[in-house]
Amino acid sequence: MHIVLLKVTALFYLVGALLYLHFIVTLREKGAKLGRMFLLIGVILHAVGFAARYAVAGYTPITNLFESLSFFAMAIVAVFLVTELRYHLRTLGAFIAPLGFGFSILAAFQPGEVVRLAPALNSYWLPIHVMLLFLGDAVFAVAFGAGIMYLLQEKEVKRKRLGAIFKRLPSLDVLDEINYRCLTVGFPLLTLGIITGSIWAEYAWGSYWSWDPKETWSLITWFLYAALLHGRLTVGWRGRKAAILAIVGFCAVLFTFLGVNLLLPGLHSYTSLSG
Repeated sequence: MHIVLLKVTALFYLVGALLYLHFIVTLREKGAKLGRMFLLIGVILHAVGFAARYAVAGYTPITNLFESLSFFAMAIVAVFLVTELRYHLRTLGAFIAPLGFGFSILAAFQPGEVVRLAPALNSYWLPIHVMLLFLGDAVFAVAFGAGIMYLLQEKEVKRKRLGAIFKRLPSLDVLDEINYRCLTVGFPLLTLGIITGSIWAEYAWGSYWSWDPKETWSLITWFLYAALLHGRLTVGWRGRKAAILAIVGFCAVLFTFLGVNLLLPGLHSYTSLSG
C-alpha cells in the first residue's frame, strides 16, 4: 500500500510543480491555488503512506534509501507549504515543488521491500536524530530556492531590465529575509540532529564521534552554515554572498545525504545499515 501511495503522491507533486511553473509564466492566481492544493493533497497522502509503512515495518521508516528519499520529499513539500502560508511567496513553488517531485520519484524507483532492522538502528534515537536532520535539510532546500531566485532577480536589477523575471519574483529584500529565516530555523535543527546522532553513536558503537564519512561531511555542512550565520550576525553578510552560500550549503547537504551514503563506505552507508 505504501509503495502505491508514494507513486500516487509523486504524481500529485508533479502536477503541483507544473501548476506552479504555469503560474510563474502566466501569473494566473488559479495556477498557484491549484498547485498548492495538489501539493497539500500529496503531503497528506504521503503522510498516510508513511504511517502505513510504519505499521507494516514496526519502526520509523527512515532507515534505507527508499524511505529516506521519500521522507525528505515529504519534508521539503511540507516546509514549503508552511513557508508559503507565512510569506505568501507563490512563485517559490516553481523552484521548490520540483525538488519534492524529484526526490519522491527517485524513491519510487528504489527497492521498497520492508527489511529487518539492523540492531544498531533499533533505538528511540532513530526518529529523533534522522527527522531533525531531514527537517533541517528541508528548510535549507527552501533557502536554496530563495537563493536561486535572489540571483536571478539581482541579475535583472543590475541590468536594469525590469522585465518578465523582475515582475514575477519577489523583491531582493524579501528573498534575503527568507534566506535568513531559513538559516535561523535550519541551523538549530541541523545542530540538534548532529548532537542526537553523537549521543546515539555512543550508545550503539561506544563512541560519540568516529570520523565516519557521514559524520565528517555533516560537520563540513555544519561549518558552512555556521559561517553563513556568523557572517550575517557579525559582519552583515547579506544579499548575493548569502544567496550563494545558501546554494553551496544545500549542495553540501545533498552530497552528505546521497553522495556519502552511496559512494563512501562507512557506518552510515545504506549497505551497512541493512539487517
